[in-house]
Amino acid sequence: MNMRAPIVMEIIFIIIAVIVYLLTANMFFIFNFLYIGTAIAIGLFFMAKGKDYARNIILLAIGSYLFIYVGILGHENISISGFWYYLGLGVFEAAVVHFLIAKIVGPLLFGRGWCGYACWTAMILDLLPYKTPKSERKSWGHVRYILFLLIFCFVAALFIVKVNNLDLIIFYAFIIGNLIYYAVGIILAYKLKDNRAFCKYVCPITVFLKISSYFSLLRVTVDGDKCVDCGKCIKECPMDVDMLDNSRKRVNGTECILCLKCVHGCKKDALKL
Repeated sequence: MNMRAPIVMEIIFIIIAVIVYLLTANMFFIFNFLYIGTAIAIGLFFMAKGKDYARNIILLAIGSYLFIYVGILGHENISISGFWYYLGLGVFEAAVVHFLIAKIVGPLLFGRGWCGYACWTAMILDLLPYKTPKSERKSWGHVRYILFLLIFCFVAALFIVKVNNLDLIIFYAFIIGNLIYYAVGIILAYKLKDNRAFCKYVCPITVFLKISSYFSLLRVTVDGDKCVDCGKCIKECPMDVDMLDNSRKRVNGTECILCLKCVHGCKKDALKL
């Protein structure tokens, strides 16, 4: 990664901030996207300097901001239940904007970069000791689709039944839901010796991400002339992605979180973003 990346990222988020502000006339989005862009730019600067902790800085800065400031203090449910809720109301609120940029349209550019640099669940899970998976991947991917459907049905039922204090219920759903996510994620990490087990098998957000990430412009690719097929990149990848295949159909290709662990670990400089 070169030193231009932080500047480019800052410019991209300035553009996003201006566009969203013009669409919503809400000054919050200027602050929101400038903060996120600056946090990413600072983290990328340290990544370019080869600092191992750089991505954790970005995760903590953005994840805690979204979860604590926007979510808890701002009473905004920016999880998937909040997305369905505000979409059902026809309101262009933080959750809808967040999902459109980070998880539906944005991944066409940066794939699952959200998971690697902004997710408040991964913010905690990546601090656990199993950064490199210690067990073979399980065939539990269907769990995410079941959870995705259950959350959708839960929010739809709230509208159908017309319960009172719907805003408060959705807010509590954000708090309780995320506490459950943390608990399940930590248990799975220790059980399977894999920090990212929750991301692979349970997280319902990936139902959106897997579709658009397939077409992502930012992708890690391999130079076949330099690669010596040592397999280190695959073994160390937290998401079990086959980096030795440049095809979009490569194994777990839509799950690359752009952590660049494979790029930095390749002694032959065969991998690049």
